[in-house]
Amino acid sequence: MSWVRSPLAAPEGLIFQLPVTGPTKNAIYAGTSGWAYPSWKPDFYPASVPAKKLLAYYATRLNTVEVNYTFRSLPSASTIETWLAETGDDFRFSFKAPQRITHILRLKNCAEALERFAHSIAPVASAGRLGVILFQLPPNLKMDMERLESFLKDAEKLGFRMAFEFRNASWFCTETYTTLRTHSAGLCIAESDDLTTPDEHTVPFSCYRFRRSEYSKADLAAIRSKLQVRATEGDVFAYFKHEDTPAGAFYATSVLEGLRAA
Repeated sequence: MSWVRSPLAAPEGLIFQLPVTGPTKNAIYAGTSGWAYPSWKPDFYPASVPAKKLLAYYATRLNTVEVNYTFRSLPSASTIETWLAETGDDFRFSFKAPQRITHILRLKNCAEALERFAHSIAPVASAGRLGVILFQLPPNLKMDMERLESFLKDAEKLGFRMAFEFRNASWFCTETYTTLRTHSAGLCIAESDDLTTPDEHTVPFSCYRFRRSEYSKADLAAIRSKLQVRATEGDVFAYFKHEDTPAGAFYATSVLEGLRAA
């Protein structure tokens, strides 16, 4: 994979890495769920990188980020503009849907909230830099197909790539997968120390969330192989857990470096 200097990736001297491509040129994107962690210095971020340049540096090592900020607040137009300016054209932003949609309204009567959310991230979509919209449902929300179907009828009008992370095992059934396929929505394949989502795919693109407390070299090699297989169908987005330590960032970096060396 070639390397190019991005005019948008400050500070001077940093190299932006193009996305890794799969056998059919679908891109594989790997990153973490957030970047604004000064505690990652000096292991991941050099000690000299100021807080305002953390994203710019992050984008020299990884090619996507899952923005959790949007779970609690909608970003301003100026914030979005800054994010786009600090990353290269091949960098992708995925967003976690607001808690008002997933945890307060719990997918019911969400048309207005969806519209406000979509408006806030529209510049990212217009720039061709949008990854996946993650709808992470609360663990106590059990399967309710009527609720999901009604929500999807509104949400699919936005035209975004949507992935649903179900944290209650009652959702893991054929009826759920069929409903997602009908509305061109994906199942987020999430794994943690407590729950693992079935590796079921309902759309060409893939969304993975790797949240286990630790991954061995063998685990990361298996993840790389899985992402390569999925890239034969569509773009792949993979996000490791964000913590006070940069372990997740190093896991994602290892995945990308292994793919480039393959």
